[in-house]
Amino acid sequence: MAEVEEQELESEDWQVELETAVLEGSCDIGIIRNICKGRQVPEELRPAVWKICLNVAGKGDSMESWDGVFDLPQQEVLRQDCLSLLEKYEDLAEDQLAILSDMESVLTFYAKSRSLQYASGNGWVDVLAPLIPLRLPRQDLYNCFYAIMTKYIPRDCKVDGKPFHLFRLLLLYQDPELCNFLDTKRISADTYALMWIQSLFASPCELSVVQPMWDLYLQQADPFFLFFLALVILVNAKEQILPMENEDKQVIVDTLKVFPAQLEAEDIEDFCALALYYSSRTPQSFRKDYQYMFGGSLTAREDTSEEEMLSQALCLPVSVAELLQATEETNGDSVHYFVVDCRPADQYNTGHLSTAFHLDANLMLQVPTEFALAVQALFSAQRTAIAAGSVAGGEHLCFMGSGRDEEDQYVHMVVAHFLQRHTAFISLARGGYHALHTELVKREEKGDSSFSVRTCIVSTAGEDVNGEHDGRPGAQGASLINKLSSAVRHKSDAMKEQLSKIKDKLAEGAGPVERHVSSSDKLGKPYRGVKPVFSIGDEEDDHDEMDSFSVSDDEHEVVNLDTWLKKPDVIQHFPCQEVKESGHLLPSHLLLTSTHMYVLRDNPDRKGMSFIQSRHALTEVVKITSKKRHPDLITFKYGISEEEGVQVTGMERFLIPEAATCTRFIKDQILKVLDATDS
Repeated sequence: MAEVEEQELESEDWQVELETAVLEGSCDIGIIRNICKGRQVPEELRPAVWKICLNVAGKGDSMESWDGVFDLPQQEVLRQDCLSLLEKYEDLAEDQLAILSDMESVLTFYAKSRSLQYASGNGWVDVLAPLIPLRLPRQDLYNCFYAIMTKYIPRDCKVDGKPFHLFRLLLLYQDPELCNFLDTKRISADTYALMWIQSLFASPCELSVVQPMWDLYLQQADPFFLFFLALVILVNAKEQILPMENEDKQVIVDTLKVFPAQLEAEDIEDFCALALYYSSRTPQSFRKDYQYMFGGSLTAREDTSEEEMLSQALCLPVSVAELLQATEETNGDSVHYFVVDCRPADQYNTGHLSTAFHLDANLMLQVPTEFALAVQALFSAQRTAIAAGSVAGGEHLCFMGSGRDEEDQYVHMVVAHFLQRHTAFISLARGGYHALHTELVKREEKGDSSFSVRTCIVSTAGEDVNGEHDGRPGAQGASLINKLSSAVRHKSDAMKEQLSKIKDKLAEGAGPVERHVSSSDKLGKPYRGVKPVFSIGDEEDDHDEMDSFSVSDDEHEVVNLDTWLKKPDVIQHFPCQEVKESGHLLPSHLLLTSTHMYVLRDNPDRKGMSFIQSRHALTEVVKITSKKRHPDLITFKYGISEEEGVQVTGMERFLIPEAATCTRFIKDQILKVLDATDS
């Protein structure tokens, strides 16, 4: 009993303290946050507290210049929407006409002053809903409404808007399995979360839930907090959503839309605490990158390139400044990164972040078995670094490329590999190693002794770029990472020897360079002394192999075909049809770069989009055959050259209208790659 009385007394104490601070008139949001500590505001203090949190307390009448004319093109619709809302408040029936006038005035002036068009369901009336019961004077009602709309409701809240692309990246970071499920179902965030975001949850939730939620939301004063509230709802819906795999898309969307309605007032403090938890486990640099989504400027930022980057981003980007800061911070609540440098071995050896683990992205396509071993070593090194308390250790994997698009496409494939396996906390260093080095040079020029090229960049020998040992705290952990990743780098060196063997076998009996597969070729071996790599002949033993390497479309990345065809490194494109073992023909495309072959299969459900069906280094092509009676039916076999022969690891078959040209081009490119490897 004494304990209960003590808790009640403590509860009364903070409320009395809050009331005193508000009445004194010198209260600000910092004082309110310190007193409330994430608790709901007493109902009688809510109007004053919200005005302080929104920084409109004592502000003048912004509507003073309005002429009072209600002549919007959508005026009748606006008035009816306001009336429909008011009918839900029975206790306001006596003042309904006055309140209706204030609501219509606020929304009309807001539309006129910002040259906006009102549309039913755009969230404006919903945002007013939690404010109406506060019985605010018209000028305070407008000031609060305006502050919420400009500070907390992101711009571009529409179908396919930027806020929903950002929300998807945050979901992918925290729960890639759920994100991949929704992507597979082609359910974008705007289909279910549009009303959540544009109304600050006022639309799907009851008033008794929204007002306490806004109490805590306004105390945070963080416009991005909205995304983490939405994230909590989605993650908690996961167990109900994933089993709906066989349900129609719209059924899943409708289910998701109403999840916030299940919240009750007593859930709010835990709900917001979970949102804070997810926020603390998310890189913070995205806030600076996307701050432009919020604000009161009449001219919204129109940056189509930024919008395209956001909608097509592979994962959440992290600034190199945040990576550097994480190497110094020991705060257990902050995000700690395990940096994975995916550049080629020679670039990594020249210089790298002292805490970075090396994983050569080229291994994924050129030597898949070695890549799998390297990934195992990566996770082992990560666990070791975390257990050792090293600054190099962290749950969050941040991948780093060179910063050059032509090289980093392979880094992107590595990142996609981890995401497809539902690995959480995956990010990509914005600008790669180039941005890192540039940032360090800038800080060094400013006299920042904590961060410089000399102290942060080391060679594989564990020395900095000036040849001096790194003596910073945590350097021992960084050295450990270098040792653990050095074994992986040796695999890249061994790979060159293996590729050389393949070239020798090709060159040994290659004969005239101009000899290629074509419909006029005779049967037999075109290369003397070795088993043919390129040949024509009827092969009846391929069916089992074709079955063993089939993969469903749901497991493949979906890309824009036109975008891929315009990539600068794509040097040839051959339209074709993939031939399945069942006999089905699937419209596809062979894309060739100087070192790789990609198979893109048309997506029948989305015009202009394709699945990346497969990726192969040209050096993996160990045999190309064609049918005698169907010279345009080409079979590619992929494998690894070993001392005892060639080990076939996969195959694909295509109908290619330009079969002779295609095979000739591929052979020439293979020889060029092998020549370059030797040199």
